[in-house]
Amino acid sequence: MKPTSVENRIRELRFHAGEMTQQELATRVGVSRQTIVAIEKAKYSPTLELAFQIAGVFGKEIGEVFSYAGGDEGGEG
Repeated sequence: MKPTSVENRIRELRFHAGEMTQQELATRVGVSRQTIVAIEKAKYSPTLELAFQIAGVFGKEIGEVFSYAGGDEGGEG
């Protein structure tokens, strides 16, 4: 699995949510703990739907949880 350019604050948000475990988060959004581990480590980019679900668990907007750290975003040419 190659690293992605999508960064996240999931670990920090879990800590501030009463030290929520990766398993608790995984259960709430319907994925495996291994999926949460991979997303946290930026080894896997979640689907847009999953990203919204994760943000919702923490009561945050998607942009408060995930950010794109890629280079050229393919803008105007």
